Amino acid sequence: MMRIFFIAFILLFTLTFFSPVMALNMDSAQFKIQGGNVNIGAQDQDSSNYHITTTLGQTAANEFSSSGYIVKAGFQYIHSIIPFRFIVSNTNIALGTLLANTPATASTTVKVSFGLSGQYLVTAAEFNPLKTLSANTIPDTACNGGVDTCTTSSSKVWTSTSAYGFGYNMTGDDIPADFVDSTYYRPFADLSVAGSPQTIMSNTNVTLDSGSTPRNSTQSTMTFKANVSSVQPAGTYQTIISFIATPSY
Repeated sequence: MMRIFFIAFILLFTLTFFSPVMALNMDSAQFKIQGGNVNIGAQDQDSSNYHITTTLGQTAANEFSSSGYIVKAGFQYIHSIIPFRFIVSNTNIALGTLLANTPATASTTVKVSFGLSGQYLVTAAEFNPLKTLSANTIPDTACNGGVDTCTTSSSKVWTSTSAYGFGYNMTGDDIPADFVDSTYYRPFADLSVAGSPQTIMSNTNVTLDSGSTPRNSTQSTMTFKANVSSVQPAGTYQTIISFIATPSY
């Protein structure tokens, strides 16, 4: 029996449009912005021994924060902006021919390059369970069952060859804590019955250093697993997995 499913992903992002710079004061009943200052110079300067970024004429070049806002002022905060990127390494996953009571697995890499975003979230869900055109289905996994019954939001151990279904495991950076190791799986949330997409990667403060080296990306591995019984109807099974990556600041 051939079992193939496909992956689609959606990237949500924010577009910022820039207009010509104008120096003027703006105010309303709620706010006042004094925009009378324009930098007289700002650039990178390099040699074999140093790298310097400069801002000349800025009233105050620094990061300022208070309850409810963060302001990053000065060329140093502008020139370093890099795009938010989301990559799924393999978008066509084949589990091959499934044999009864013989789990099959396949993996893809999920990578997030978060640029200047302060936090991000990646969620995933299936359009429907694995199924054929004639509507035979492979049910979503419940893992080993009993005390090891998993849900869409809580992974459990799935090692039994007599526990059937389809699910996924996460390893790597910024994954949910319930994925303790490679034996822990969840079923996908099912969009066909109004399931809610579940978080597979997230970080609320990606500007923090990892050790002594600043991070600008994270990477994890999603492993898909299917296991069927001897009475599972033959056929080609497939589904679509939707990924949504959302940056915020």
